[in-house]
Formats: sequence, C-alpha cells, structure tokens
Amino acid sequence: MKKFMDEDFLLETETAKKLFKIASKEPIFDYHCHLSPKEIYENKQFDNIAEIWLGGDHYKWRAMRSYGIDEKYITGDSTWYEKFEAYAETLEYCIGNPLYHWTHLELQRFFGIDTPLSKKTAKEIWDKANAKIKAEGFTPRELIKNSNVIALCTTDDPADSLEYHKLLAEDKSFDVKVIPAFRPDKALNIEANGFAAYIKRLADAAGKEINSFDDLKTVLSERIDFFASMGCVASDHAFVYVPYREATESEVEAIFKKALSGIALDTCEIEKYKTALMTHLSAEYVKHNIAMELHIGAMRNNNTKMFKKLGPDTGFDSVDDKEIAEPLSRFLDSLNTKDILPKTILFTLNPKDNYVLGTMLGNFQSSEVPSKIQFGSAWWVNDHIEGMERQMKDLAALGVLGKFCGMVTDSRSFLSYPRHEYFRRIVCNLIGNWVESGQYPNDEEILTKLVKGIAFENAKKYFNI
Repeated sequence: MKKFMDEDFLLETETAKKLFKIASKEPIFDYHCHLSPKEIYENKQFDNIAEIWLGGDHYKWRAMRSYGIDEKYITGDSTWYEKFEAYAETLEYCIGNPLYHWTHLELQRFFGIDTPLSKKTAKEIWDKANAKIKAEGFTPRELIKNSNVIALCTTDDPADSLEYHKLLAEDKSFDVKVIPAFRPDKALNIEANGFAAYIKRLADAAGKEINSFDDLKTVLSERIDFFASMGCVASDHAFVYVPYREATESEVEAIFKKALSGIALDTCEIEKYKTALMTHLSAEYVKHNIAMELHIGAMRNNNTKMFKKLGPDTGFDSVDDKEIAEPLSRFLDSLNTKDILPKTILFTLNPKDNYVLGTMLGNFQSSEVPSKIQFGSAWWVNDHIEGMERQMKDLAALGVLGKFCGMVTDSRSFLSYPRHEYFRRIVCNLIGNWVESGQYPNDEEILTKLVKGIAFENAKKYFNI
C-alpha cells in the first residue's frame, strides 16, 4: 500500500517521477484567477486558517451543504473554529473529491502538516496551523511569492479604477506582476435586471454619457485602452453559450435603448446585442494583442432563495447542457473573416463539449500565433484527476497538447496555488504512462521541453509576459 499523498503522489512510473522533478521547478503564471488586488496591496496578515480557507471558497461551501452542515457554519455567524471543525467533519466523507487532495496539499505545502484532516484531528491541526500563521508571514504577498508565482491576472470590470494595480506596479518591494484582465460581462448582459444602472456606473467611471450603442462602444474602447496601458493581456467572458445572430446597426441601437428604458427583451434581441458588442470588443482585443477567454457552460444562481440571501458566487451554480457548436463556429468565423479574431482560449464546464472545442481549434489556427486558439484547462467542477486527464487526452487526440497553455487556479483563495502542483503531477503522470507503454519515445530533451511548456513556458509566450 502506498503512503498517503507522499512525494510520489499520483506519479505511477519512474518516467512520471523524473518529469515532475522538472515541472515542479517551473514558476507559475496564473492567467485567470479571482484574487483581490486590493487585498494583495493591503497585504493584511490573516488571523487563522479558517479565515483563509473558508472566507469565500464556494467549493468548500458546496461540499459542506451536501454533507448537511447548517448554513450558520458555512456563511453564517458561527466562530471561525466552528466553521473549521464543520469543514473537517465534512472532509472525512469527501473521498474522490479534489477538495480532499487540495486541502492536504495546502496543509503540507504551507503548514508542514501531514496529518489527515478529520473531525478528530481538527483541533490539533487548527492549533498547529494557527501557530504557524502567527509565527511566520501568512500575508497575501508572502503566500503568492512562496508559491513561486511570477505573474497573475485578476478579473476586473471595465468600470474599475485599477487603483490597486497601479499601486502594486509602483511598489518595488513586490516583484510579482498583478495584471488586470478585462471582464465586461455586466456590459454584455443586457437581459440582467441591473443593466441600466450598470451602464450609468460605467459612464460615471469614464466621465462620459452613454445614451447610445455607439457611445457604449466608444467608452468600452477607451476603457480597453486604459486597461492595456496598465499591462492587460487577457479578457474574460462568461457565457452559457456564445451567441451569434447578425443585426443592423439600427436594430442594435433600438435594442440598447429599449433595455435602458427597462423594457424586457426577447432571446433574439439579446443575441443580436451580444453578437454586435462581442464583435466590437474582439476588434479592440486584436488591436492591443489581448487574448479573449471564453468560459462556456455554467448555469448560474440556480437557487433563488439562496441567491436573494447570499448573492452570486456562493456555491449554487452547475453545468448547463445547451448545444454550443454552431453559434460558436459562426461567431469565430465572422471574426476570422473580418480579420479581427483575437487569440482565444475556449473553456467548457460541460465535458460533453470537449470534442466540440477540441475540433473547433483546428478551424481557426494561424501560423502567425502558434496555437492561437487554445482549449482551456479543465475548469471549475472539472479540475479533478479524471477531468484534467480527459481534457488533456482529448486535446492530445484532436490538437497539439505540447502547445497547451496549462493550468489556472480560477480561485479567490491565496492558498490555492498547490492546484498547479496537482495539475503538474497529473500531466507528468499522463505523459509518463504514454512513454512507458511505448506510445512516445523516451527522449529526455523533448520530454523536458514538453513538460516545461505545459507547466509555464507556453502561457508565458502566449500572453507575452
């Protein structure tokens, strides 16, 4: 029997072990996360492990709810220790869930704790972890630096001032690049209840009035200029499916004014507006060499009662099953025809669409940018062993795995960086198995280049950081 999560965790062959020694030394470029630039700048010392772990991690919240923990011990007013103990009790039963592995990688890497977390060990681990937090620096910046992160992209609204990005860029004591990523979902979601109010907020941020669709395009172009001046290399968009429906300028103008007046739109109108705005944004991304990330397939805020109580991003999202191939193809083709197709990374939350995206890549590649269209890493509910292996096997079968841009944390937690180690162990094991089964030659030079690329170098080159 193998020891629990030892140094060879997930590495089944000698080749995998050799490859991981190479990959593990690579730095991290986390090109999609939800860390707060304000928290990074202010660099507040955390008080306890539960504050870092459970303060905003809806992965853990979902597991706790599924186990039967009362909301009081999840997002309620119980003490941090009570929440920690409730999570520890839940974790005992999470066999097969990536949370079990992530939790113990974080305990090992940040706290030097090898004891498995359970209800019976909760107090012991609580005391050890908190003693380490008090004795050593567990600030956001130190956690990032100690994880060998050299750059990360936050997700930022067009109306944001980016004041903390500016302050961080000026702070010579912290050499990790904290880069804004342009996330215009609120400008795109014309069907949302708060759309008109958001447009007013965006106008205020830009110091201009937005009374027409042309005004909106002008303001967003100026905001992209501003983001680019602050080092932006990526944009990010969340869609259930990427829409494509052509419309005249006058049609889109009428739809926009209708929404500003509070009049409900039908699906056709919503799709026409989003297509027109995404086309405009894509041209701006090309101008500034900004990559376009498309996160597809999340059905959000399913629990109305809990949404009203806690708001979005609190653990009530799931996988959507809409068909995505035809509108996505038409959208990418329209951009390609107009020569305004940016570097694009396609993520799917539904693994049924792996082959859709894996084959879509080959339709729109370019020799000017190697692997211009990327299949994004196994994301959110898929970033477990089987999900990562499936995504990489599908990419390998349909495209060029060796040019894959690799892992993102997609996280709000400063302790989430061992997920990159988890990913690197999985990819090294996958490649190691192919080598040892005779499916790929045992060429050390080429294998080193492959694993270094997938771990870090490909993303570095793709985003020009």
